[in-house]
Amino acid sequence: MEREITFQEARRTLVELETALEKVTAPANRVGIFLGSPKEGVATVFVSGSEYYANIDPRVNPADLTVGARVLINEAYAIVGLLGSAPAGPVARVSDLLEDGRLRLGNEHGTTDLVIERSEALAGVDLKVGDEVRTDPSMKVALERLASKESREYFLEDIPHVPWSRIGGQEEAIRAIRDTIELPALHPELFERFEYSTPKGFLLYGPPGCGKTLIGKATAYSLVQHLREEEGLQVEEYFMHIKGPEILNMWLGETERMVREVFAQARQKRKEGFLPFIFIDEAESILGTRRSMRSHHIANTVVPMFCTEMDGIESLQEVVIILASNRHDLIDPAILRPGRIDRKIKVDRPGREAAEEIFGLYLGPGLPLDPAAVSEHGSAEAARQGLIAAAAAALFARTEETRVLEVALRSGRTESLHFGDLASGALIDNIVQRAKETAIKRAIAAEDAEAAGVSEQDLLGAVRAEFRESEVFPPTDSVEDWLKLLDYDPDNVVRVNPRSAAADRPAPAGASGSVI
Repeated sequence: MEREITFQEARRTLVELETALEKVTAPANRVGIFLGSPKEGVATVFVSGSEYYANIDPRVNPADLTVGARVLINEAYAIVGLLGSAPAGPVARVSDLLEDGRLRLGNEHGTTDLVIERSEALAGVDLKVGDEVRTDPSMKVALERLASKESREYFLEDIPHVPWSRIGGQEEAIRAIRDTIELPALHPELFERFEYSTPKGFLLYGPPGCGKTLIGKATAYSLVQHLREEEGLQVEEYFMHIKGPEILNMWLGETERMVREVFAQARQKRKEGFLPFIFIDEAESILGTRRSMRSHHIANTVVPMFCTEMDGIESLQEVVIILASNRHDLIDPAILRPGRIDRKIKVDRPGREAAEEIFGLYLGPGLPLDPAAVSEHGSAEAARQGLIAAAAAALFARTEETRVLEVALRSGRTESLHFGDLASGALIDNIVQRAKETAIKRAIAAEDAEAAGVSEQDLLGAVRAEFRESEVFPPTDSVEDWLKLLDYDPDNVVRVNPRSAAADRPAPAGASGSVI
């Protein structure tokens, strides 16, 4: 009896050893990607670079097989097990959405384009051009959408409501834009009778800080308001603020891809009911002539790509393109030709009256004013107007101390420019902010916030501080640097001679006289 028990135990142990030996010596199962099931019991799998028409083991539940899942393949190339989706894999960017749900992946850094299928997890996901997806290691199936570290929406900006009334000192530029975008909406029958072709692009050019971006935002707000009120269309503005240098990329084809992505996203938003505005700031950096692009050491194929995308846009009703530049002479003529950018609108520096209007916007009626100034003028509004006039007079004073530049022209004439000649809306805003800061510090020191307010001396001191620092001026006498600020034809300027550093200049008095 004991011998039988010992024999059975030995036999059982031998069987276990034979089973274990069979497992460790059996060939490994291959791992494949399930691509679909053309008919019951049969599957299409991708294994080691090839596709196979494989049988499915009856012990495997077909309902558990999903497109993109990893499966175990035995020696007979039959599916014998499931492993689920791959946790890792290549990341690619969607360059196009095909009608049957497949995805086209863009050529990243020299690789060829790929067309892949969606996994079941992405079947109902609303993918867009520019989205990044993770694929299986064989790059046959897109498994999940990823949040890109460089989101395709990095160039988007939610704009507040910006009516034309919030822009001061740019009546001519505003009138030119309003005539273009509002008159066709107000008188559609008349424009149709004259077979008027609505422009689809604007160029805003002029010195920096004079309101080109603000005008672009106001254009978006105004046009959408007219489409709602006059034509009854339910649309929202979608403002795409793209800074030229941000989309420059050292990799060949990357900048062109981003241009395609911008227009593709704009068209997608138009389908969703938005009215997209593509606002490209510093346009000369990506749409420049060969002469201006020479310093980038990259092939300038961006301009042809941009022209191609623009030619696919019919009118302002689809996508509005606004370019902004302070060196419009460096933008390629192929971009600026009629049919692409139809309106070139100059944004000038503010003069004395325009500066007072801008001061009035920043020194609003609700701003606390110095009680002494209110008592002197008799009312808060009169005191406010007095502050505006004093600040504008100080800014535009023309004395030896306020002289900034001497510009030598090709004609032989030399012109002197003063501080006010280089004024801008941004500069005026900064002056007012400085004055407010001084008033706030005075209120803190006096421990009586109700009795403090902006005074004339605060504004005059702010003007002097801006003049002493001269932060907006290049530190060299390079003509190229100064031409970005000066309102001169670059071909007519021979030399620019700046005054000595602002710190070396005598600080002029800020009284109501003719000096700052």
